[in-house]
Amino acid sequence: MPALAETTQKQTGAPWYLYLLDCKGGSTYVGITNDLARRFAAHQAGKGARYTRANPPIAVLGSQPFPDRASASRAEYQLKRKSAAQKREWACDWPCSHPVEVD
Repeated sequence: MPALAETTQKQTGAPWYLYLLDCKGGSTYVGITNDLARRFAAHQAGKGARYTRANPPIAVLGSQPFPDRASASRAEYQLKRKSAAQKREWACDWPCSHPVEVD
């Protein structure tokens, strides 16, 4: 039996996003979500990943939509293996199309 989140995602057809954050100190963070604004707000509030608690995000550099979580996860794995410069180059090809506010 599929999990509720998977069932809801399939019913709504909401895409998953691979995203790249610019963090304090010039570092980057790669993640996936089905709600980019909510996830960015969680990172900013210190309730996201451990890395972003120590290195708060400044901006979303890029985001790429995917039809499902599995394909977003595969893309995340590939992007995480790239250098910082390659990640930023990826972001130039996929600029964030969702407005995300910085507090």
